[in-house]
Amino acid sequence: MRLLHMDPMVHMNLKKIRRLMKKYGLKCPIRKANPYRRMANAMKTAHVNPNLLNREFESRGSRAVLLTDITYITGGKAPHCYLSTIINACTKELLASKLSDSLEIDFVLETVNDLISKHGASLNAETLIHSDQGAHCTSVRFIQLVKDSSLRQSMSRRANCWDNAPQESFFGHMKDEIDISSYKTVHEIYEVLLAWTEYYNTERYQWDLARLSPREYYDYLMTGKYPLSIPAPKIN
Repeated sequence: MRLLHMDPMVHMNLKKIRRLMKKYGLKCPIRKANPYRRMANAMKTAHVNPNLLNREFESRGSRAVLLTDITYITGGKAPHCYLSTIINACTKELLASKLSDSLEIDFVLETVNDLISKHGASLNAETLIHSDQGAHCTSVRFIQLVKDSSLRQSMSRRANCWDNAPQESFFGHMKDEIDISSYKTVHEIYEVLLAWTEYYNTERYQWDLARLSPREYYDYLMTGKYPLSIPAPKIN
C-alpha cells in the first residue's frame, strides 16, 4: 500500500479525510473501554482503613483475624473466573468462598454473608477482616456490610503483598495443586475447587499447625485436645 504523506499544516474537512481513508484502506481503531476498570472507578471511594493487623496473623488467637482477597482462575478451555475467599489467619482454614465469572462486587459481598451465616457465632466485635485496598473492599457496600456484621476492617498498605501473606500463600498452594486444564465450564472449575478446599481444610496437614489440618488445628486450639489418631509433636 502506498503511504500518503501530508504536510501537517494542511487543513481539510472531515469528509475529505474520510474519502482519503476509504481510498487508501486506512482505519483508526478505537480502543473499547475496559468494563472492569470502569466498574472499579464507579465503586471506588476515598475511604481506606489503616493497617490495624500489622502482620500479627497468629498472635491474636483463632478467628480474631480474617483475611480476604480475590484471585483469577485461568487455564484450560473454561472462561476466566474469579475466586473470593476468607480464611482464618491463625489456623489457615478456609471459612468462606465464592466463584464468579464476573468481577461485579456481589460475589465478594456473598462471601462475607456466607462467612457470617456459617461462622458468625465464633466472631465478635474485635474480629478483624483484613484485605488489600482493591476497589471491592473500599466500596461503600463492602464497608457497610462489614460494619453491619460487627467486624472491624483493616487494610494492607498499598502495593504491599506481605501485609496479607497467608492469604497469598493459600492462593499459591491452591493453584499449584489443582489442575483445570481439561475443564470447559465455570461449574466444572467450581466442583474442583470445592473438592480441593474440603481436602485442604480437613486432610492437608501442615507442619506449622502442629502437624494437623487447618480444621483439626482449630479444634485443638479450642479444646486443648490433640487428635488421638495422630502422634502429638514432641515439645523440646
